[in-house]
Amino acid sequence: MSDPLLTIRNHHSAACGDPPIVTKDASSTYIGYFENQHGEQWILTCNRATGEAKLRGGDTGWNKPWPVADGKVDGLNLNREEQLWLEACLAAVRFK
Repeated sequence: MSDPLLTIRNHHSAACGDPPIVTKDASSTYIGYFENQHGEQWILTCNRATGEAKLRGGDTGWNKPWPVADGKVDGLNLNREEQLWLEACLAAVRFK
């Protein structure tokens, strides 16, 4: 199959950096996407084998991955909806 499963347009300015190119090359990779009512975008990648999870956001600069530990992102103040989404993604990672 040569067509992408999902294509998402970047809503952020060039000042936020280049949006990441995220691929799911391995079955151990989990990818989560969130967009709120203001168009703020988040991408979570998690390696199920190692447990390493990273969050990237347009407003925080696409090129800066934020490590996720124990369901929290040190240095970021996520709102309620963003935190619920993150928790749901992490639950999905643990479920498999």
